[in-house]
Amino acid sequence: MLTLFIKLILAHFLGDFLFQSEKWVIHKEKHKHKSKFLYWHILVHLGALLLVLQANINYWLGILIIVISHYSIDLIKLHLLNSKLNTRLLFTLDQLAHLAIIAIVVNMYEPYSFKIETIYNSQFLLFITNILGVTVVSSIIMKTIISKWYLEDNTNKDSLKDAGAYIGMLERLFIFAFIALHYWEGIGFLLAAKSVFRFGDLSKSKDRKLTEYILIGTLISFGLAFLFGIEYMYLLKLV
Repeated sequence: MLTLFIKLILAHFLGDFLFQSEKWVIHKEKHKHKSKFLYWHILVHLGALLLVLQANINYWLGILIIVISHYSIDLIKLHLLNSKLNTRLLFTLDQLAHLAIIAIVVNMYEPYSFKIETIYNSQFLLFITNILGVTVVSSIIMKTIISKWYLEDNTNKDSLKDAGAYIGMLERLFIFAFIALHYWEGIGFLLAAKSVFRFGDLSKSKDRKLTEYILIGTLISFGLAFLFGIEYMYLLKLV
């Protein structure tokens, strides 16, 4: 099952990303179903599927389903581009639809043996709990603690919206992953990398409050990631 799934994902990556130029995308968006590149794109997908599946005729129905559905999904996406849906949402829905079709095709040939009990496995629940802990929960904890020292002058209109929150989530996820993988060197590298990037902000500012504000935020973020990571590794041995 896993081998077939990987092959179909590889074919999807080849057709949707590697062998589709920006020129094709722009032409498709402008001319929609009249674009010749839409059909070339489908032919590329067909070729990629035949390549990774070694032209095995046993998969003819699955290949047909993927090709026809891919054309239909892309056509719907192209006609929705001028609607109220933004391009990021359309791209996400488009890729999820393709992946869903691939999952259905894989199940046709090699049925899944999924059991609902898997979701309620203690190890899985522990993992999900800690992922939420280092992302959403930690963000709220940090916001609550740092609000005591909120600096009104620290509002930069040139900054990306909510960029700080997302950067914090990503760095805590990296630390959590490094701890889970016992790759402690990675944490040192991440800390050093962030220090280098932050050095520019601090060196341009003579505001001691801003420096202390950034350091407090960084230490709290790293501290929470460490706590969740170590707690996860400890409880993982017990469940």
